[in-house]
Amino acid sequence: MARITMRQAISDALREELQRDERVFIMGQEVGVWGGTYAVTRGFHDEFGEKRIRDTPISEMAIGGAAAGAAMNGLRPVAEFMTINFAFVAFDAIINHASKVHYMFGGQMRCPVVFRAPGGGGRQLGATHSHTPDVIFAHFPGLRVVSPATPYDAKGMLKSAIRSDDPVFFIEHHTLYQERGEVPEEEYLVPLDKADVKRVGKDVTIVAYAEGLRVAMLAAEQLAKEGIEAEVIDLRCLQPLDMEPAITSFKKTFKAVIVEEGYGTYGIGAEVAAQLQEHAFDYLDAPIKRVAQKQVPLPYSRQLEQSALINPQRVIDAVKEIL
Repeated sequence: MARITMRQAISDALREELQRDERVFIMGQEVGVWGGTYAVTRGFHDEFGEKRIRDTPISEMAIGGAAAGAAMNGLRPVAEFMTINFAFVAFDAIINHASKVHYMFGGQMRCPVVFRAPGGGGRQLGATHSHTPDVIFAHFPGLRVVSPATPYDAKGMLKSAIRSDDPVFFIEHHTLYQERGEVPEEEYLVPLDKADVKRVGKDVTIVAYAEGLRVAMLAAEQLAKEGIEAEVIDLRCLQPLDMEPAITSFKKTFKAVIVEEGYGTYGIGAEVAAQLQEHAFDYLDAPIKRVAQKQVPLPYSRQLEQSALINPQRVIDAVKEIL
């Protein structure tokens, strides 16, 4: 296996799917000549040409609407938003059209579009460019929402997303682009509806995804040095939400901490906690703890921003509290 970055894994997935299926094309601001805001599509314009790597005007509504329309007419567009914050402008195209057309037409029409968007905090981008609104997109039926945390998952899930007949919102946490991991050189796919056990343990269940998974794994390593073995579950898929691995783990450890970079209020963690108590109440030995971003607009100052975000110590403190 090659050990590559998350950025390279995503780029490889896009290139392979462009080569495999001529219906696939990429569109978005500066994805062509410039090579993408985070250099994911660097060199694609020269390799595939402007017909398949299309620079667009600065209009997210136009990007979302054109991508949804192209998908309804038989193509398989991958529409990139510079950041997930700008996807708010395309909300009508994503939620009212791409997500609903299959249902509204009684199954007669599909919308196989992938919306890619980097999101999250941690890069000093200011309050309006540092949202983690994953739960908002996961709230709406008809739209698959995934957020991988490893290069292996990123490549396999993006390939599955491009091949899916359903619209998929593919969230890439921009602090993870440099994370490295082993990725097979042969082709593989990762399903869009399965959580994964990333670390086996017996004392406490930690449920996380994306940047939250990286933080959870660091916390688990530190806890292990103190004799506490945490089992870490990576949700990966937010819609549909696969709770089976988390519930199975919870029935073994009797305790759970949920880690997410989004706000705790009305968050992904709240849904996971609700389902754990609903499906495994008799196994509950302590209150389910949530570790989330503090309920404030993210500051620009690096020190203040970091104080508002999740970190391994907050996870360790939560685990020790319920133990």
